[in-house]
Amino acid sequence: MEVTKLTRRNHYEEITEQIKSLILDGKLKVGDKLPSTKEMSEQFGVGRSTTREALSALKAMGLIEIRQGGGCRVISQSVSDSVLPELELQSLRMNRRTLLELLEARQSLEVSNAAIAASKRTDEDIAALKALVDEMESSVGDNIEGERTDLQFHLMLAKSTHNSIMAHLFESIMNQTEAAIRDVRRVEIYANQLVAQQLYEEHREIYEAVLASDEARAAATMRQHLQHVETILMKYM
Repeated sequence: MEVTKLTRRNHYEEITEQIKSLILDGKLKVGDKLPSTKEMSEQFGVGRSTTREALSALKAMGLIEIRQGGGCRVISQSVSDSVLPELELQSLRMNRRTLLELLEARQSLEVSNAAIAASKRTDEDIAALKALVDEMESSVGDNIEGERTDLQFHLMLAKSTHNSIMAHLFESIMNQTEAAIRDVRRVEIYANQLVAQQLYEEHREIYEAVLASDEARAAATMRQHLQHVETILMKYM
């Protein structure tokens, strides 16, 4: 893939434009595989997080798909009419303060949810959480399934508080947060095998604390998990 090495750091937009031009000009055709993230980062002279950010924007345009394991393939040579995910990615930067407040609110609520769930969970709740953790393990590296099982786990944990207000607050906060970080999350977290594996292990630790009815441990493991996710997201802010 012939590209121009960047002279400025962290300009994912320049990478996006170069690859988009290669696709629209027919130099990259439908079905062609892109080089690995490592190879592209070396070609452009940037860090992998910057390259992943560009891939997220190209995916939002409908030009590429990000496959299990992180590989990318061209799926279209015309830009999709729907660019909402790309706008949401830009929103992540423009509304840094709002997102930080949402993440802070989410951590406060979910740490409480984990502790309450450890105290009030039923056998049915445990069975549902266990099923989701098992699905999460089998879908490590699959960005679509990884996202689905992650969100469902946190939603099920909120429901396990058996407090309708807590569950409603969780859904309200998550709907706003997830809209802002959707594409960053898929590329940087779920399509990254090592990160996805670590997050699976963190969810399993939360589940085991709830299973043991250990409120303090459930709260602590949830806090550590959310701080890890926030650390990843902060690279884009």
